[in-house]
Amino acid sequence: MAYGVVLKCAREPWMDASDELLRKPGPAALLWLRGAVRGLNAAMATALGKPAGECLGRDFGDLWPASQRMSADNLVAHAARTKTVAMRALEFPGPDGAPVACLIEARSVNDSASGERLVWVHALDVRNDLAGLLIPFRLAAKANGLGLWMYSPQEQQLEWIGGAPALAAIFPEVTVALSRVISRVHPDDREALRNLMRSAASESPWTALRYLTETDGWHHLAAQTRRIRLGYGGPELIFGMVRDDTVQEKRRKELQAKLGAERARAEETADFSAALITAATEQELLQVILTRLTATFGAAGALLAILDEGRLRVCADARVPMEEVDALDGLRLDQPGPLPEAIRRGRPQFIPDLDDHTRRSPHGGGFPWIARRGINYSVSITPLSETGNQPLGAWMVFYGSGHRPSLDERTLMGTLADLAGQALGRVRLQEARVELATALQQTMLPTLPEPLAGLVLAARYQPSRDGLDIGGDWYDAFVMPDGSVAMEIGDAQGHDVNAAAAMGQIRASMRAIAAQDPDPATVLTRTNELLVTMGAARFASCTMLHLDPRDGQVTGASAGHVPVLCAHKDGSHSIRELPGGPVLGVLPDTEYREETFTLDRNSALVMVTDGVVESPGLTLEAGLERAGTLAAEALRDDLDAEGIADRVLDAAVAVDHLDDVAVLVIRRT
Repeated sequence: MAYGVVLKCAREPWMDASDELLRKPGPAALLWLRGAVRGLNAAMATALGKPAGECLGRDFGDLWPASQRMSADNLVAHAARTKTVAMRALEFPGPDGAPVACLIEARSVNDSASGERLVWVHALDVRNDLAGLLIPFRLAAKANGLGLWMYSPQEQQLEWIGGAPALAAIFPEVTVALSRVISRVHPDDREALRNLMRSAASESPWTALRYLTETDGWHHLAAQTRRIRLGYGGPELIFGMVRDDTVQEKRRKELQAKLGAERARAEETADFSAALITAATEQELLQVILTRLTATFGAAGALLAILDEGRLRVCADARVPMEEVDALDGLRLDQPGPLPEAIRRGRPQFIPDLDDHTRRSPHGGGFPWIARRGINYSVSITPLSETGNQPLGAWMVFYGSGHRPSLDERTLMGTLADLAGQALGRVRLQEARVELATALQQTMLPTLPEPLAGLVLAARYQPSRDGLDIGGDWYDAFVMPDGSVAMEIGDAQGHDVNAAAAMGQIRASMRAIAAQDPDPATVLTRTNELLVTMGAARFASCTMLHLDPRDGQVTGASAGHVPVLCAHKDGSHSIRELPGGPVLGVLPDTEYREETFTLDRNSALVMVTDGVVESPGLTLEAGLERAGTLAAEALRDDLDAEGIADRVLDAAVAVDHLDDVAVLVIRRT
């Protein structure tokens, strides 16, 4: 590449007159006043990175990189408009990827041959004044709040060029060895800094570094490097820009911590709400409140008062002394004091300090704990409201260290208290229903006969886990006039009061029919006819046995019920599927069949409902085998009828039975 090469133009007279301007060392070009290229030398074409022929006639600014076009256009326009010399530092693309920073001069010239005014642009020789090229970089860095330094790989030193004053304070020395800078960088970030200095890219990405200053500790900096050649044919150096993100990083961490705390609060609140909704008993509800209330609101302690027959029943978490609980427990709702008043009025109360507490409770009924703890303690009282009804109680949250709950906290506490009140009302209603259902069920379950010579009976019943504590399963056993024992077990459709009523109706019918004709098949046949004739809304499965204790003869029939289990003293068992017919109350004119077999001495019959031997994870066959094995093992272990019944029922409960379960055991001794 020779700087003296001149590109030929169409007009030789102009070329003769302007030839000298394009023979100057370094890149040069002649432009028309509107900015189009009239001629340029080889050095300018090379610097722009384009073939010379492609440059002629094109706008001079369009030949530069996008980041430089506006500056190049402004430079030419200034020279053309004012007829004065204009200078500007511009960056050529650079053949090796590193841009070339040059000081470009533009001035107005006249073509001696034609008299036409042109603009001459050329790169000045700044080898003796490289610092002049740095001035625009320094000004740009300062305007953007950045620091600027220059690195010489040969000397392994960094030179501070300038920029924002705040950045200059972090690097007080103008020249410093790279090793010293690295020593002040956090050990975890040193390799990142080395990679930054070794980067072969013309421009590196911004890299975060932690830097220890001499005056105010660690700073969070971000640095970016650029490889730039100073002047056409000049040296290639590494320039770095530094940004101080310490304040932004602190704000980011504070925001992150705030978001984390809000997320944790949201999770705690969601957990609190879900636990309130799913609490099944009053004890579970108290446990939910007292284990979560203090933590959710960052309090010093929490206390819960439940209204029970006009008096307060009080309990608290471990942070509240028992004397505080004792002072409030048993208060009547009509007594003075902030707590009864909040429940009576159904409105939250906040006691900000000891003076307000004393004013509210001049004659007692307050909180002695606050008086002992000091003036900075405050209390928030929130009634447990049930929609449309008087509050069922209230909770109290104690705060220390002068804490004042925000409006958002008070709103959230009120929402949770409403949920707690609704949950308490629901639990109490459910418990009342359960008590009623349990009493109803107990009246329907029969009393087993007194021990008979040679026979021992035992029975167990447990309702479904769904709905009320009542179901349609039943068992029955009674002594016939001839001394034999009639036994039955069955399952009426459903798990509610109607199922229990149907069960009671069927059991009573079977007893009445058996008194006239004890044969199991006949009893089932006539019971089925009765239910079909009545148009009963529920059907039922049933097994009935008739046992003579003198010889062990058993006659049995089944109406769609599960088989009977027979357990033996040696630990073996058998499954006996009795003849019979479909479930009761469905098909008219059904004739049930029966069979007779013998129950040996030291053996036992186990009659169960399907909830004992079936579950979501247990087939009927597997359930029968399990129950038969357990009964036989219990018999081998010399357990009585009660022990056998317990083992069979416990196994059903252990596998999460969903249905009602009933067990009736008859052991022949």
